Amino acid sequence: MDRFVTISGCSGGGKSTLLAELARRGHAVVEEPGRRIVKEERAGHGAALPWVDGVAFARRAIVMALDDRIKARAKPGWVFFDRGLVDAAVALEHLTGDAAIETVARRHATNRRVFLAPPWPEIFASDAERQHDLGEAVAEYDRLRAAYAALGHELVILPKVSVRERADFVLERLQMDRM
Repeated sequence: MDRFVTISGCSGGGKSTLLAELARRGHAVVEEPGRRIVKEERAGHGAALPWVDGVAFARRAIVMALDDRIKARAKPGWVFFDRGLVDAAVALEHLTGDAAIETVARRHATNRRVFLAPPWPEIFASDAERQHDLGEAVAEYDRLRAAYAALGHELVILPKVSVRERADFVLERLQMDRM
């Protein structure tokens, strides 16, 4: 759907902070599947954690992202996704070699523009849900950038500016589509 906008990119690059600002401005947002899965798995002592069973984690993220898309149809206006289906498919393909990007991601359209948070070492931090280091985050970013480009998306690299300026940037770029 053209009104479904993905914010993807490097872990620790400010995506969730940007989504919080867009929500504060009244836009619908969908939290990153990965963070929700980690919280649920840790609460229930599950093993579908990226550092325990990455394949189970990626498969669960695909299911959650598909469900998120169904639920988002009822929301009006722009719906901003913190990562989502393509990100989960890229992870699964990286871990298994399966053609997950082709078999899952191509069937579910989003806005042609994808906003990518570039690596930003000055703000990167590990936490309970993000236990990998910056090197792993950059490698993931490179895979995502290549996958989104291969799917024909227009990649828009987010500037390293304040969250307010980033939100303005995203909304201005999307407004250009409507003109």
